[in-house]
Amino acid sequence: MIKSLHRSGEWVRQAAMRTWLLGFGALAAALGVFGSAAETAEPLALSARARHLNPDDFAQQRVGALLWRGGLKITSPDERWGGLSGLEVSADGRRMIAVSDRGSWFTVHLAYDKAGRLAGASDGRIGALSGKNGKPLEGKKRRDAESLAAAADGSLLVAFERKHRIWRYPEALEPFARHPVALPKPPGLKDAPNNHGVEALTVLAGGGILAITQGADDAGDFAAYLRRAGEWSRLRYRAGPGDFEPTGATLLPDGDVIVLERHFNWLGGLAIRLVRLKAANIRANRILIGREVARLKPPLTLDNLEGVAARRGPRGETLIYLVSDDNFSPLQDTLLLMFALEE
Repeated sequence: MIKSLHRSGEWVRQAAMRTWLLGFGALAAALGVFGSAAETAEPLALSARARHLNPDDFAQQRVGALLWRGGLKITSPDERWGGLSGLEVSADGRRMIAVSDRGSWFTVHLAYDKAGRLAGASDGRIGALSGKNGKPLEGKKRRDAESLAAAADGSLLVAFERKHRIWRYPEALEPFARHPVALPKPPGLKDAPNNHGVEALTVLAGGGILAITQGADDAGDFAAYLRRAGEWSRLRYRAGPGDFEPTGATLLPDGDVIVLERHFNWLGGLAIRLVRLKAANIRANRILIGREVARLKPPLTLDNLEGVAARRGPRGETLIYLVSDDNFSPLQDTLLLMFALEE
């Protein structure tokens, strides 16, 4: 019971910091407290259209242990909108932050209907992720942000691919306004192939960091790293059978972790899997094997889902958000989906 209360308190503390961090960017900009990174931020026009869980059967409201709580297709006339690969949502659900694999960050105001279902997305802002010198990142190898995590101290962690690294952006009223600080690299990450970087990243209860890559070994397990007390240790992550691979991770209110997995090939098509890792099993030198929560596949509404976030809802339920990377392709969509997790 003591451990459970500790995890819950830590998550609430992190959630409170997320709410503070994700709000009131306009006020901060007016006060002029930011450096060059924030000066790149601009308003972003957005439109949102509702989606059903199953476009062929509007009555379907469940998949696995997930209960449908609304979905949106979000578009913008701005060609920089898209490629969303990492996601955070404030504790009150009113604001989301996302990063793209072209080095942009976004904030979006979220709206809900009377039943608490996701109903709108507006008041977007866009900015460029900055380097240690405060200037916008340049070049594909440096801008490829693949995952995002919020820490209890209000900072934001971003994992980049190609030029593999994890940076911590200190807390600010508008995200990414201050110069980042590089975390020591996990052992072996520097030499990983371009597309085998950290895809799933989350801050654990107690302040540890879990990072899962898309670099699989001969047994099919993915390289993963756990940071506690300032030191990285190795572990492995075992995705679902059928060539699933990890694309995102988020902390749940009870201290467990949800990992988002994706499968795609031209014969089998696209499938998405969510699994739950028990907090007690996230230890060094372990093989992490999660319990499947849900599996999404056609005809359900889905796309290249890469980002996942969670929060506690007003009725005490755990709400899970999923966002898709459209690869800046006219054949794909930027989707934001919301579910309640049936405990």
